[in-house]
Amino acid sequence: MNLPNILTLSRLGLAFVLIPLLVFDFPYGKTAALVLFIIGALTDYLDGRLARNVYGVTQFGSLMDPVTDKVMVCAAFITFVELQIVKAIVVVIIVAREFMVTGLRLLALNDGQVISAGKWGKHKTVWQLVAIILILLGLAIRDDLLRNRSAELIASYDRLFTIGSHTISIAVAVITVLSGVMYMIEHKSLITKAT
Repeated sequence: MNLPNILTLSRLGLAFVLIPLLVFDFPYGKTAALVLFIIGALTDYLDGRLARNVYGVTQFGSLMDPVTDKVMVCAAFITFVELQIVKAIVVVIIVAREFMVTGLRLLALNDGQVISAGKWGKHKTVWQLVAIILILLGLAIRDDLLRNRSAELIASYDRLFTIGSHTISIAVAVITVLSGVMYMIEHKSLITKAT
């Protein structure tokens, strides 16, 4: 297994470490989750660059890279629902799009093709990663930096943070849906062939 594929798989491990850091009250756990997620986002960039320019693109990498991205993103958004930071409907939209695209990839595999992430999917992933990083930053400020501040300050911050988180997550859901529609349009011949 080459280095890009190892970096790809490392994001699965990061996703499973991220959840307890967010859900349980560890000292500076939210800050640690933010740092880990940024590392995961950087490995997403790095593994693709290394695969294209140094090691060569493999079928495993083409298939697993978007899958590990989905696991990392979905783990974060589902945890945000549990923490009541993001509405469940937003996450259902995001997860549904990911399942539809994965289904399309399975259709392609049955046809002997491997569909790599396209430009719309890459834009969607970047915006999802940015949104998650912003929400994690907000959590780290609230739970780690403002921990011992006045209840009034924390309540004011919480109101702004809630509005910001909902706005960001809705914007990402819209981008996610648009990228899914573009993905289906680009590969409509696969859908037509399978029906």
